[in-house]
Amino acid sequence: MRITSLQNPHIKNCVKLQQRKERDRQQKMVIEGYRAILRAMQNRYPLHTLYYCPELFYGQQEPDLLRDAEQAGVTLLEVSTEPFRKMTTAPRPDGLLALAPQVRHTLAGYRPRPCGFFLVAEAIEKPSNLGAIIRSADGAGADALIVCDPQVDIFNPDVLRASVGTFFTLPLLAAGPKQAIQWCRAHGVLMLAATPQAETLYTNVEMRGPVAIAVGNEQQGLSQEWLCGADISVKLPMCGQINSLNVAVAAALLLYEVVRQRNS
Repeated sequence: MRITSLQNPHIKNCVKLQQRKERDRQQKMVIEGYRAILRAMQNRYPLHTLYYCPELFYGQQEPDLLRDAEQAGVTLLEVSTEPFRKMTTAPRPDGLLALAPQVRHTLAGYRPRPCGFFLVAEAIEKPSNLGAIIRSADGAGADALIVCDPQVDIFNPDVLRASVGTFFTLPLLAAGPKQAIQWCRAHGVLMLAATPQAETLYTNVEMRGPVAIAVGNEQQGLSQEWLCGADISVKLPMCGQINSLNVAVAAALLLYEVVRQRNS
């Protein structure tokens, strides 16, 4: 079936799912773009439906992805250009959009490996920042991202887009600050709180053992619960007139200090 009408129920539903309230009501998420859908499939994330518009394809690999999705039992629906552009939020859609269930994981019951390596993101507000943090955590080889009290919907399409598909490659574990701190203590994980007010430079802390690095809200930083509960507060050297970096940039620097220390 090829969908050509803007009034088609599939198109209308995808437009509704651009709103968090509707995503939560249906317990669905929207996955846009070849790379994100490919990563979802490679990591066995369940897909309901895959919409495709051949006129918008960028490359030559899309037919292979469609074939693999069909073999995996995903429903495929072809959509013409105008209705496809209406159903997507991407500024430059590449002709692929999938619907999938919201799969949530919590910290409860998660068992870290020896020398586990975790990033904690508390109360992040901007989807692009959370997506970039997920991408950096995956790139640095973190075991998981512990998401504490997020202000942004983790299933926001902009989070997935900024993560470039790593949303599906890295465990995202939900927890409150108190629960996360207790979990770290119970498993012998060193807790580092990133804050401009710290006295210790991040490069002066041993990170080869089990470690969790916490970064906070874009405006207020980490909560007092994290600042008081962490083992050590660390800072980045700031040599200009501002005293802090974008949270996603700061997280990437801290993550790769762990990589540097463990590879040296």
